[in-house]
Amino acid sequence: MDATAQASVGVLKGVGPQLAEKLEGLGISTVADLLFHLPLRYQDRTRLAAIGELRPGTEALIAGRIEVSGVRYGRRRSLMTVISDDTGRLTMRQFHFSATQARGLNRGGFIQCYGEVRAGPAGLEMVHPEYRVLGGLQDVTVETALTPVYPTTEGIGQRRWRDLTDQALGLCAGGIPELLSEACAAEFSDLALSEALLLLHRPSPEVDLETLRDGAHPAQRRLAFEEMLAHHLALRQRRQRRGAQTATPIPPSAELWPKLQEQLGFALTGAQQHSVAEIVTDMGKAQPSLRLLQGDVGCGKTVVAAAAVLAAVEAGQQAVVMAPTELLAEQHLGVLGRWFAPLGMQPVWLSGRMGQRERKAVCAQLASGEAKIAVGTHALFQDDVAYQRLGLVVVDEQHRFGVAQRLALRDKGQTDQHVPHQLIMSATPIPRSLTMVMYADMDISVIDEMPPGRQPVETVVLPNTRREAVQERIREACARERRAYWVCPLIEDSDALAVQAASSRAEALKAELPELRIALLHGRIPPAEKDQIMEAFRSGKVDVLVATTVIEVGVDVPEASLMVIENAERLGLSQLHQLRGRVGRGDRQSVCVLMYQGPLGSTAKERLATLRQTSDGFAIAQKDLELRGPGELLGTRQSGAPQFRIADLARDRALLPAVQRAATALLRDQPEQVVPLVARWLRAGLAFSHA
Repeated sequence: MDATAQASVGVLKGVGPQLAEKLEGLGISTVADLLFHLPLRYQDRTRLAAIGELRPGTEALIAGRIEVSGVRYGRRRSLMTVISDDTGRLTMRQFHFSATQARGLNRGGFIQCYGEVRAGPAGLEMVHPEYRVLGGLQDVTVETALTPVYPTTEGIGQRRWRDLTDQALGLCAGGIPELLSEACAAEFSDLALSEALLLLHRPSPEVDLETLRDGAHPAQRRLAFEEMLAHHLALRQRRQRRGAQTATPIPPSAELWPKLQEQLGFALTGAQQHSVAEIVTDMGKAQPSLRLLQGDVGCGKTVVAAAAVLAAVEAGQQAVVMAPTELLAEQHLGVLGRWFAPLGMQPVWLSGRMGQRERKAVCAQLASGEAKIAVGTHALFQDDVAYQRLGLVVVDEQHRFGVAQRLALRDKGQTDQHVPHQLIMSATPIPRSLTMVMYADMDISVIDEMPPGRQPVETVVLPNTRREAVQERIREACARERRAYWVCPLIEDSDALAVQAASSRAEALKAELPELRIALLHGRIPPAEKDQIMEAFRSGKVDVLVATTVIEVGVDVPEASLMVIENAERLGLSQLHQLRGRVGRGDRQSVCVLMYQGPLGSTAKERLATLRQTSDGFAIAQKDLELRGPGELLGTRQSGAPQFRIADLARDRALLPAVQRAATALLRDQPEQVVPLVARWLRAGLAFSHA
């Protein structure tokens, strides 16, 4: 790479220590890094739009005469400036302004503005546009290229970004090396890397703005391909590194697992049996296994994990089961405790809310090896916890943990010689396009078969105005000795979101359904009280459980046959599907009512329609990916989901076969290119690529 490209951003004009530190926070330390900090979107300031042709929801550059300007006093003080040209009139509205700004906007003067056009009370308007006062219309200036808008951080404005990238392009645009072979690049685009970078940072007016907005331009696809390839290669490298590590081989359970199967009272489905076979085969090897077990809500992943746990214990190893919330961890503790008690075993419990004395006792049992199985939350990997022979780590709902948390638990069992086996479970089915890029380091087992007797949940979509009808449905269900959930997104009321909170809804339902026993459950309730509430709901002492999304995973009450989700339009598809999965767990016909606050946007309509049309978690996950993107589907930035700068896995999934072919070719023919390619796109931020 050209030496200038590798130079620190400090060589650029205007970059002092303070700005360099902010850039470093975004992973930008060299001049070349700036060129891979790509625009989010573009503005067209290359042409002047006539006011008469403007439409709400579009952005435009206009120029005209100031007809009138003055401060208006209402609910909020604002500076209103009416601008006109030969075709129409528009109002510029500013809520934050200085006296100097107000004095500079004189009637009869000229102005140019760029901003989003909105429908206002008196016609079209722009709120806080960028503007410049002119001496006359002859002073109007337009840009020679589309204007990029960069992802940013506090204290770095768009003009500064354009200046920095101008300097970087001038210094080294042609000095960024091609790391792909000609065969790789030619598979999807004949654009050179330097050409693609220049076009995306400074697209000419002739470039189709819609194509850029859709991410369909060849330059975007050229870079998206390379970025996806870098992520895929990082995970392939991780798989290779894991293959070089050693683990204690754990053979299939010959005694404990067969005994458990005899007493379960149900037979495993074919998909469960197949998954058990895959997992225990992995664990029998001398290399640490890393397998993702995914399947729809209620498909029976826990019993599959139990087979792995029993194999570890029978081999003289310890096993831990970690869940992201106390509620879900307690669910696992209860289920595994019931199953394992007849086998003469009882899991120990470890959570962050335990008393110091009790915690010390459990830690001593784990360190001595007396405790063979532990269930808990993130407390399982804290500093004071040590294991004698940790052979298996089971992580449920893995995307809710930070990658560092999961790796810390794995490292608890790592010695100089051995690394524990890992089984990762997810009840959020992951589309194949995501697994190919984000889980290329894992082996994957899929439970795509539901236990016999499960009836599909009927899904109904109703506006919030039909609340009385929904309450009547609850009354009827409870009269037939069934139970109901009512889910609200927030714990407390919020005027800003206009969402009725769970606490308020519980009080309202108690008043309107006085004959029913109604309880409230949310994340701030102390664990002991939470246990009492859940036990009362399970045993039938509570008819209706009003809750936040804390019940999204893990709560298993077969008698619950009605799920009401208030303000369902505010939740993602996968989350709604998870909540719906809390009912339909018995042999009774169950119903899920999705209540919404209108009017609905197009995306919300699509989400609710999808839920009504299908109960296939994989189809729902694919739709969620298309609507929201991988980051939201898999959780937050902490989840370890790669944060793509230009690639979009939903949009660009057609490139994935070519990505896999290119990765294989590079690893075989040009292995020396792999490290610089990964470093170019992942920088230091993707910790899991080094795990």
